[in-house]
Amino acid sequence: MWLALETATDRASVAVGDGGQDAVEESLTGSRRHAGALLPMIQAVLLRRGVTLDQVSGVVVSDGPGSFTGLRVGASIGKALAHARGLPLWTAPSLVVRAAGVVRGGPSLVLAVSDALRGDLYAAAVRFDGGRVRVELGPGVWRLDALAALDLAPDVLVGEAPAAAVQVLERRTGLEMIGPPEGAPHAARLIGLVTSEGGARQVQDPQDWEPVYGRPAEAQARWEIAHGRPLPDSVGDTR
Repeated sequence: MWLALETATDRASVAVGDGGQDAVEESLTGSRRHAGALLPMIQAVLLRRGVTLDQVSGVVVSDGPGSFTGLRVGASIGKALAHARGLPLWTAPSLVVRAAGVVRGGPSLVLAVSDALRGDLYAAAVRFDGGRVRVELGPGVWRLDALAALDLAPDVLVGEAPAAAVQVLERRTGLEMIGPPEGAPHAARLIGLVTSEGGARQVQDPQDWEPVYGRPAEAQARWEIAHGRPLPDSVGDTR
């Protein structure tokens, strides 16, 4: 039984399942709510699934890129649970999680994007073929013109981006972008990726692991300049 935490965007979700189609998921929208809501959401999905934490055999969390605050919350809670319960910790990139949510059977190449701000996009091209997952591009930061110029022929376009970028990518690919809620990363898809070849990876040293935030948030940069040290890596750390 897996416990999954997806907090890379304003839409957080938590799921419990065994890798099949039976995952139970809870979600909420609002990035400032993640820290206070995640633990009650975990309790809610466990109750709905009819299991306890003692029956959870592993934790899987989103590895970004995405919201700095959201990823910190998810990583801190995931690491704490894994450490306290002696459970393995697994991760998967948030763009791969997005892509996994829109696969509809048969081999397919999915181009997943999200807003990296400053006119850039996070992007990844992910191929799904049966139970195998292969990342063919990224995840990385791209200028829109450079991304549109790549020799890619995706079968599906998913994500969220400024309207002008969506128009360019839709025109370039001939596809309509699938946006939220279907095109958001979902915790239930994290569980599916754990059981797919190439879909997720196990963290060998969970206490030293940090998610791939992408670009540092401006608030983080200002804090580190003002304090002369890295931002503490634990939610609620007051050192």
